Amino acid sequence: MAKLTRHERRIRRHKRIRKKIFGTPERPRLCVYRSLNHFYAQIIDDTKGHTLVSASTLDPEYREMTGKRGGKSIEAAQKVAELIAKRALEKGIKKVVFDRAGFLYHGKIKAFADKCRECGLEF
Repeated sequence: MAKLTRHERRIRRHKRIRKKIFGTPERPRLCVYRSLNHFYAQIIDDTKGHTLVSASTLDPEYREMTGKRGGKSIEAAQKVAELIAKRALEKGIKKVVFDRAGFLYHGKIKAFADKCRECGLEF
């Protein structure tokens, strides 16, 4: 068997995680994705297949907060966490299921999750 790339290993982990995690209207799924230059997060109701809330380093509101577009740092992930938590609480979403999308729970992903909890989301 050929050696898997980092991306292929992440996709496998994500599939394994998604077998167990499902977002309901009462407890939607908070999914994160990090690319080389940006950090994205969205809250999804899997029963309807709708995105309820989203935030990323590309948002105009993020740009106002930081004064720059994009962000690769842990601080950028924490700012996105503040944004998504604020938007979720405005829509009445307090409890979510965290979907790390195959990324290891370390670094930016861990910082994002901790900041979300600090801002009032429960998971």
